[in-house]
Amino acid sequence: MTSGETDVSDTDRPEVAADPKPAFELGTGPGRVLVWFYGVFTVAAASRSIVQMIVDFDRAPLAYVLSAVAAVVYGFITYSLVRGGEKARRAALVCCAAELLGVLVVGAWTLAEPTAFPDATVWSDFGMGYLFIPVILPVTGMLWLRRAKTVTI
Repeated sequence: MTSGETDVSDTDRPEVAADPKPAFELGTGPGRVLVWFYGVFTVAAASRSIVQMIVDFDRAPLAYVLSAVAAVVYGFITYSLVRGGEKARRAALVCCAAELLGVLVVGAWTLAEPTAFPDATVWSDFGMGYLFIPVILPVTGMLWLRRAKTVTI
């Protein structure tokens, strides 16, 4: 090295510097299947609850309101999965846990006291009317979201 030169390593050069790792996309790969299921369940639960609230709200208000709450939770999880990023991942993880808790509580409640629900909710009988997808979906979602955290770190 001569007196006017500086010591520049390969990592100091902008063209050689390592590219930052791209953010993990929550809605790609298996996440895309989750987005699809959550999207379908958002539309199904929202449509069902809106129609039931308009047509026959007095018959089973608790069941219809719980279906509307399920639709909001499904919609938020869908949005979070599509949006991506660490904050969205954490928010979706909390919502999936809340969804699972709701499915378990409402499922147990409908089995223990069926008269409390004259009409079914999305989460009644642990989602039996929906092939148990409402109890499987949040577990799958939480597993995917936890995997997404390990990839981003």
